[in-house]
Amino acid sequence: MKYEQDKLNYKFSWFDWFCLWYPPGWLILFNRHWQRYHADPDGWNCLEYILFLIPGGFYLALLIRWLRLGCRFPRQGNEEFNPNYQQAFRQEILAPIAKYYFRGELKQGENLPEKAPLIVAINHAGMSFPWDFLVLAYLLGETRNWTVQPLAGVSLFEHPWMIWWLPPGWSKVLGGVRAELDDFAEAVSQEIILLYAPEGIRGPGKGWFYRYQLETFHPSFISLSDRYQIPISPVVCLGSEFLHPWAINIRKVGKIFGLPFLPISFLMPVFLLFPSMGVWAMKTQLCYYVQPVCLPNNPTDSNHTNAYRRAQELKENMQKQIRELNNI
Repeated sequence: MKYEQDKLNYKFSWFDWFCLWYPPGWLILFNRHWQRYHADPDGWNCLEYILFLIPGGFYLALLIRWLRLGCRFPRQGNEEFNPNYQQAFRQEILAPIAKYYFRGELKQGENLPEKAPLIVAINHAGMSFPWDFLVLAYLLGETRNWTVQPLAGVSLFEHPWMIWWLPPGWSKVLGGVRAELDDFAEAVSQEIILLYAPEGIRGPGKGWFYRYQLETFHPSFISLSDRYQIPISPVVCLGSEFLHPWAINIRKVGKIFGLPFLPISFLMPVFLLFPSMGVWAMKTQLCYYVQPVCLPNNPTDSNHTNAYRRAQELKENMQKQIRELNNI
């Protein structure tokens, strides 16, 4: 859709500021912003928003919305990535969260290349909504005026909980690329800034007792870097382990519900009372340290064994930086 100039400024009301500082309200912020720019007759309404803020009220709001929609799921649209909406969301919603809540900092920015294409590889943790990704995307956009597209788990696009929480197509419109090999390869071939976690879902799913320990890096990003001659910019993130502290992953139960991970922690009773807090995370400072760029090899020299070895070498280099920065 085309954005009219007079609609490019979402004004924070007192209610929005309240939602920003009251954890169950973050989901309201996301949906209200979407509805400012998109017609969404199936979306949440004012009464349902109010119920989000009351213990147990989300369940009543969900029932009311389901009945209002004629006992069906929200309709799926044919949404496509919209850089204009990404910019509006970045400036109007992400900015106050990244600056004042997560206090995001990008360090050693001189190591960033000047232009696309680029694969930004980051360690991923937190067992929560991917705030380490979103804050880095915001900082890269502010630093280089880049349009950044993150590679996101499939559950962010199609899990039933996400379809009820957020507008259908929300992740795709904001630039999310499905974490599937064909989608990954297509995105890289389009010469974009792609934000990627080589650990995959194993990173945020490892839990508190394995914090700061990187999981095996999948070699696909090395192979695609070589094939399309795209440099890799490794970024070490500190602070993401505290997005959901003291959490452990109940993997077997999570699989029953089709979840990428199922965290259990002291916060879970609160989440059960306020399910809208699923997009919230604990307050922590997210610091990003940009490492020197890794240049691609000649495509003729690329093979799976070589790609796997180089991926694990990069993992060890990033692991070393994490230990040094944390004085472990």
